[in-house]
Amino acid sequence: MVCGSTGWLTQLPEVEHVCTQNNGSLLYASNFSVGVNIFFELNKKLAQLMSNQTSYTVSLEEIHHTQKKDAPSGTAISLAEQILAQNTTKTKWVNTETSNVNELQIISKRIDPAPGTHKIKYSSAIDDIEITHTAHNRQGFAAGAVLAAEFIKGKSGIFTMKDVLNL
Repeated sequence: MVCGSTGWLTQLPEVEHVCTQNNGSLLYASNFSVGVNIFFELNKKLAQLMSNQTSYTVSLEEIHHTQKKDAPSGTAISLAEQILAQNTTKTKWVNTETSNVNELQIISKRIDPAPGTHKIKYSSAIDDIEITHTAHNRQGFAAGAVLAAEFIKGKSGIFTMKDVLNL
C-alpha cells in the first residue's frame, strides 16, 4: 500500500504492526513530491544548525488553493515536527500567530491558484534566513506517488520517501 493521507498518524504503530504481521508492505509519506522530500531534509538540517541560535525565532507559512480543507497541511505539520525535534524552546506548533516563545507558529493561507508553498523563516534583529519550496503544479506530487508505487512493488516492510529517494 502507498498512502499519502494525513490525520491518522496516531494509528501508524498499529498499522505498521498489522503490515509486518501479515508480511505486507506500506509506504507512507505526508507528501510525495521529490522536491518536498528534499526540502524536508534541508529543513531538518537547518533546524539542527539553528538549535543553539537563541537570537533567532522560527516561523512557518504555508499557502494552498482555496479548495484545500485542512489547515495546516500535512506537509506543514511534518515540517513543524521536524523543527520541534531540534528546537528546545518550542514545545508545540499552533496554527495561528503567536508571541508565546514556546509555540511554533504556522500561518496557513488559502489563495487561488496555489498548488502549495511552504516557507520556514528564522528571524533575528540582525538578519533573516528563509527556505522555501513552491510547487508550480501538481505534476510533482503525482510523479512522486508513481515513483513510490514502483519502488514498493515486490517488497515487504515499512518504507518512506527517504527509502525511495535514498536519502
